[in-house]
Amino acid sequence: MDKALPDFYRNHVEEVLLPFWDRAVDEIRGGIYTCFNNTGDERVSNDKYSWSQGRFLWLWSVVARMIDEGKLDGKRERYLSHLHKSASFLEKYIFLENGNCAFLLAEDGTKKEPVPGEGYDTSIYADCFVALGLAKFATLTKDNKRFQQALDLYDQIRARIKMGTIRTEPYPIPEGYRAHAIPMIMLNLSQELAEGAEKLNHQHKRRLLQQSTSYMRTIMEDFYQADHRVIEMLPENKDSAKHRLLFRHINPGHTIESMWFVIHTAQKTGNRNYLVKAITAIDHALDVGWDPKYGGLLRFTDAEGGKPAGERTGTPYEQLVVDSWDMKLWWPHAEALYATLLAYKITGDPRMYQRYTKMARYVFSTFPNPDTEIGEWIQIRDRKGDPVDKVAALPVKDPFHILRSMLLIIDLLDGGTVKADKQD
Repeated sequence: MDKALPDFYRNHVEEVLLPFWDRAVDEIRGGIYTCFNNTGDERVSNDKYSWSQGRFLWLWSVVARMIDEGKLDGKRERYLSHLHKSASFLEKYIFLENGNCAFLLAEDGTKKEPVPGEGYDTSIYADCFVALGLAKFATLTKDNKRFQQALDLYDQIRARIKMGTIRTEPYPIPEGYRAHAIPMIMLNLSQELAEGAEKLNHQHKRRLLQQSTSYMRTIMEDFYQADHRVIEMLPENKDSAKHRLLFRHINPGHTIESMWFVIHTAQKTGNRNYLVKAITAIDHALDVGWDPKYGGLLRFTDAEGGKPAGERTGTPYEQLVVDSWDMKLWWPHAEALYATLLAYKITGDPRMYQRYTKMARYVFSTFPNPDTEIGEWIQIRDRKGDPVDKVAALPVKDPFHILRSMLLIIDLLDGGTVKADKQD
C-alpha cells in the first residue's frame, strides 16, 4: 500500500473539502447551507433539508473527534461551537407534534412542505439522519440526555416501519416490493447507536447490537442473491417478477455502501460468512457497475451489466432508473474508495488494492473542482464525466458521502476506530 495515502487524504479533507463547507455553516442560527449549484459557485436557496442537517452533525462530530486525536488539523472548539448551535437548532424546529421530523426547514427554522399539500414528514430517511447526527454528537460530548433523544427517535422509526406507515421521498417504494434502502439505513443507524451506547455504557447497548445484527441478516438473507448481486427492490412474489426491471436492476453504489455497513457489523459480531459474502458483493458490483467505455461507476445497471432492462410497470422509480442509469455521481465513487481499501485491509488480496487504485485514478481525475478557490467536487456528471445540471436526489450539494468516506479512510489507514484487520 502507498505510504503516502494517509497524508493524501488528510490534505484532501483539510485543503479541498472542509474549506468549502466551513464557509457554508450558518454562523447565526445553526445548521449548514447545502443548496448550491453543481459547481459550488452559487448558493441557490437558504432552505435547510433535515436529511443534510443530520448528516452535517455526524460529520462535524467526527471531525472534532479526529482533531482531538491528532488525525486532523483544526480548531476543535470551533467545530464544537457549530455542533451545539446546530443540534439546538434542529431540536427546536425539526420535530412535529407526532414526533416525526419535518423534511424541510426555511433558513430560520420555519417548517415547509416540500410539495404543497403533501405534509411536512415526507421521508423516513430524514428522521434516520437526524437520529444519526444527534447520536454521534451526543456520543462525542457524553451527553446521555441527547443520546436518549436520538434513541427515542430511532425506536419511533422502527415502530413506523413495523406498522407500514412510512413515506420514503424522494424515492417512493413501488407497491408490492420491499426496498433494500430500509434495512440498509437501519443497519447503519443501529450500528452507530450501538457504538455510542457502548461508549456511554448505555443500558440498551446489547439490544442495539442485536438489532444491528438483525438488519444485517435481513440484507444478507433476503436481498443478497445467489449471483452475488444485492437487489434494490424485492418483490413479494419473486417468480412472477423475475423479468421485471424493478427486480433485475441494481445500484452498484448502494451495494458497495451497504456491504461495508455489513462488514462493520460482521466484524463486531464475528460473522465470517457475511464478511466474505459482503466482500464478494463489492467485487461483483465493481465488475457489473464499471463503465467499460468511459470508466467510472454507472448509477444503475442491469443484472448482467449495461443499461437496465426488463418489463416495466410504470412507476416513477422505474422512470428514474431508465432516465439516469448512465450518470456518474459523486457518492458511489466516494463509497468505493473506502470499501475497496477496507476489503484490501481485511483480505490482503492485492487485486482489491488494484481495484482501489483504478477507482482512485478515475475519481481524482474526474470529480474535484478544478477551481481551487471554490474547492470541493463537481458532484454530478454525465456518462463521459462532464458536469451536468441535474438533481440526483435532493436539490442540494451534500457533503456527506465524500467527507465520510475520507474520514473513514484516515481512521482505517491510521489503525483507528474501524479495526478492519480483525476478521472474527
